[in-house]
Amino acid sequence: MRERNRLERAIASFLALERDLADSVELIDLAEAEGDQAVVAEAEGSLVAVHARAGRARLEALLAGEADGNAAYLEVHAGAGGTESQDWAEMLLRMYARWAEGHGCKVEYLEESPGEEAGIKSATLQVSGENAYGWLKTESGVHRLVRISPYDSAARRHTSFASVWVYPVIDDTIDVEVLEKDLRIDTYRASGAGGQHVNRTDSAVRITHLPTGIVVQCQSDRSQHRNRATAMGMLKARIYERELQRREEALAAEHESKSDIGWGHQIRSYVLHPYQMVKDLRTGVETSNTQAVLDGALDEFMAAALAQRVGTEREGQPTSA
Repeated sequence: MRERNRLERAIASFLALERDLADSVELIDLAEAEGDQAVVAEAEGSLVAVHARAGRARLEALLAGEADGNAAYLEVHAGAGGTESQDWAEMLLRMYARWAEGHGCKVEYLEESPGEEAGIKSATLQVSGENAYGWLKTESGVHRLVRISPYDSAARRHTSFASVWVYPVIDDTIDVEVLEKDLRIDTYRASGAGGQHVNRTDSAVRITHLPTGIVVQCQSDRSQHRNRATAMGMLKARIYERELQRREEALAAEHESKSDIGWGHQIRSYVLHPYQMVKDLRTGVETSNTQAVLDGALDEFMAAALAQRVGTEREGQPTSA
């Protein structure tokens, strides 16, 4: 049913674009024949809007990866730098939550480790919506912030780093085998606000996958069993993403653009002082509207990064004779 609904939406979107294009062209022909330039200008504006919608639809059609249509886990980790980096990590978390909500996605907070004074040390979101992983996967990497620190009494400029990691939620169409003997499962008391329950029960769960060293944790539920089930889902997703990453790196090794699409590299700079600029270091896309970006206006950056990734993947495919 999910696949059927996706296809129905795609077909409806195409038919709407086709209809709006034909209507705008017809309106321009009629208006030009009558010499009504105001109507011509309005119809041309409609064509520009149709062009933008078609561009986004084209990119969505390229989301054909194995897990692109799945929901996504999004982790944010503060880098070295104490309160500064922890505050930046919380700003990033808010930015992605705002992006998700603006696109009709459901956002669920699975785990959060608060900073000592402000911000967060780490946090994990689950973003559920159409093509959530397909769009968000372009955001994995290191994000750099330059600003006047609100925590520095001397008002000096600081540079902070935080990392973002995105991996797909595993559904019934993907089978990942995890052996019990390969796991170390620890329970602990949840941190942060939560009332008496937080102080009384060891409901939070941390699972370590010994062969890979992957660690996941969940404290979103009062039930230890439900937290364990969620953490197991996260672990399988991380293992699956590890395999996807291995495949991508093997393909990228054949191209000079490997450093541009590699994981774990600095991908974007957010400069708030001495000037306002957000620049993606992979694609060169930039904007001076920093507040809009921090409020979730990420589509332009995601679209450019996605187009770049798809282009690189297609370069690695054999051409037919």
